[in-house]
Amino acid sequence: MLLGAIADDLTGATDLALMLARNGMKTVQYIGVPPEGADFGDAEAVVVALKSRTIAAGEAVELSLASARALLAGGVEQIVFKYCSTFDSTDEGNIGPVAEALLELLEAPIAVACSAFPAAGRSIYMGHLFVGQVLLSESPMKDHPLTPMHDANLVRVLQRQSQGKVGLVPLAVIEQGADAVRAALEAARQSGHRLMIADAVRDEDLRVLGAALEDARLITGGSGIAMGLPDNFRKQGRIGTTQLPVRMAAPAGRAVVLAGSCSVATQGQVAAAIAAGCPALRIVPLDIASNTQTAAAIAEWVIASAGGQPPLVYSTADAEAVKAVQQQLGRDRAGTLVEHLLAEVSVILRDRGFSRFIVAGGETSGAVVEALGARALQIGPEIAPGVPWTRSVGGADLALALKSGNFGAPDFFVTAWDMLDD
Repeated sequence: MLLGAIADDLTGATDLALMLARNGMKTVQYIGVPPEGADFGDAEAVVVALKSRTIAAGEAVELSLASARALLAGGVEQIVFKYCSTFDSTDEGNIGPVAEALLELLEAPIAVACSAFPAAGRSIYMGHLFVGQVLLSESPMKDHPLTPMHDANLVRVLQRQSQGKVGLVPLAVIEQGADAVRAALEAARQSGHRLMIADAVRDEDLRVLGAALEDARLITGGSGIAMGLPDNFRKQGRIGTTQLPVRMAAPAGRAVVLAGSCSVATQGQVAAAIAAGCPALRIVPLDIASNTQTAAAIAEWVIASAGGQPPLVYSTADAEAVKAVQQQLGRDRAGTLVEHLLAEVSVILRDRGFSRFIVAGGETSGAVVEALGARALQIGPEIAPGVPWTRSVGGADLALALKSGNFGAPDFFVTAWDMLDD
């Protein structure tokens, strides 16, 4: 194993695994903290998917350190801490606390933090994160139900979460090349910085960062930060080149879409799927809380929805509706009710012959995959930037597309199935 990664949610882990596989590394995605003595086979990169983005910072640190120790035991040389391209977090964490804990474990002097992913419209300039053409704080992320982002200045955001000093590697330095970035990081280290936000507005900027970080023990960021890392190993003659498949064989069985995300992108995908004729059932947290909607009843509705497009079960709603529910149930309980319900539904459907699942939302994907019992995933063809089809390894044989809420074109729920072969 050359490169190990710790991701703070499942869809982010899949996104990163896709990035590494697309760039030529034999990659395995592992669900949860690997057990002692875990066998990673001939993987050149292992991505550990945690569900640690919105839990207490101390617990996120503990899970991340346990994952890092498992990767180190497997011989890993470089570790990436992966979080969302929109820097989803709060002033209490969890990005800063986890990054600093990993710095201590690895005895690393400094680490870059770059969540840019230009292919998905995420860019960083002068330390400010843009989503498309608007600042993060003016994007739909300002209304995220769990991690509302009200400050686009990532240096400020990360500094509020961190004990050590946070600085910036500006675009003007990155445009000068890898040597200039190395010199800037060394100067920052000497001045006492521990974490450095890095600008990036193009894929080439991420490749420059990758080259500059060849010898870094720890790197943090979104999946884009890994774009240039495989080239370092390739130049050393330690990996070859592989091609991602364009299609994937899928196990026989029925298909379903489970959407727990309330992002604007997922709202559009739900609307497009309904317009395309997908049978659709909306679940409501208040009805779950009152036991008006149950997993058994929802699963029976899905099973009865035969023929045509795969059925869609969704909790997706606009920001005002989400806020109203949170005021009645509490922020955490509202989300947890949906995640647990969809996880229960997925298990019933699996046991009734469903083997092909699209799941929207990081927290929802984590809950569903944990319930389904998948421990590792093989990376298949790319459906959209950051979203591949995967096939489970061990346990039930399943085809899974695990989509971050913000990712994918409007027709994602309708067209993703076209890449699967019986």
